Amino acid sequence: MKFKRFTKYLIVFALILLSTTTLNYTTSIRAQEPPQVQITQPEPNPVVPESIFMSQLPSAARLVDIRTVNPNIRLDIRYATTNNFLKRKLYPISKCALRSSVAQKLGLVQRDLEKIGLGLKVYDCYRPFSVTKQMWQAWPDPRYVANPARGSRHNRGAAIDLTLVDRTGKELEMPTPYDDFTEKAHGDYQGGSAESRKNRQVLKDAMKKHGFMAITTEWWHFDSEDWQKFAILDISLSEIP
Repeated sequence: MKFKRFTKYLIVFALILLSTTTLNYTTSIRAQEPPQVQITQPEPNPVVPESIFMSQLPSAARLVDIRTVNPNIRLDIRYATTNNFLKRKLYPISKCALRSSVAQKLGLVQRDLEKIGLGLKVYDCYRPFSVTKQMWQAWPDPRYVANPARGSRHNRGAAIDLTLVDRTGKELEMPTPYDDFTEKAHGDYQGGSAESRKNRQVLKDAMKKHGFMAITTEWWHFDSEDWQKFAILDISLSEIP
């Protein structure tokens, strides 16, 4: 009887010991596991265009019609027509508006080009923020269309889409037409004709001389080097004198 009782106590003791060992082992393993951290990317603050009157701004920051600065710059404002990648009219009128200081610099580019028998033709300048939103809905590719979450430099009146023309207004050959969303439109594309690459470089050099920066994906797009100091706007082109 005593042996049976001893055996019973021994089994109970063994079970308790086994349970304790297993618990300690599990706790040790869990202590070695890295904590599970869930990383959540913060949502960007939505862009809110400024609501201002042009008369409230310093003269250099006001939007002006480029034709009042240099009437020799030719216009082909594509988004005032259906001849664009959305195939619909986005602007109420055909106008190139830029911040006054940016427009003055573009006028100097035109003046320099005229000395060698060339000139500028502009496709797009200031673009209302509401139009950028429409473009993003149709073509959400940040290589070619600005994400409205950050806004566009066009929305700031500090970016221009343009090309070169000769004395008669004929466009010079470029690697692609305007708004060609392929790698052929990239600034370092080495295909196409030698003439098209030469013309692209002439345009780039002329713009760079007066403070405009090219981008990598569109040979026609240039930003004023001080674009960051201008706010995003959503003013209709018809409201700009």
